[in-house]
Amino acid sequence: MAPQALQKSECDEFSEILEMLLEHRADKNEQTHQLSYAIATASMGENHLWQDMGLPSRKELSELMTTHFPTLAAKNQGDMKWKKFFYRQLCERADVPICKSPHCADCCDFNVCFGPEEG
Repeated sequence: MAPQALQKSECDEFSEILEMLLEHRADKNEQTHQLSYAIATASMGENHLWQDMGLPSRKELSELMTTHFPTLAAKNQGDMKWKKFFYRQLCERADVPICKSPHCADCCDFNVCFGPEEG
């Protein structure tokens, strides 16, 4: 893939994640608006989202999501890893099927999506 295509793809993903976060904000204040940008930016990183955000653990990220994006956090019923969850949500929004199995519990990638996130 050409560098320009990769950059466009990353830009599209950033914009889509940002839009999703902004839609699910608990309030419209500047702090939550900036937090949406910070999460979308960190989502482009290579580590677990909580690591890319500089948080001490996934627990703090989950609490942050529940507090500031409660309707989105409520959709993560199985406690899927946040980046995987975001991308799954984007695929669902675009009507793009991504699952290898009709149910997560039956999928061969279950531990990749739901397994522990050690630092």
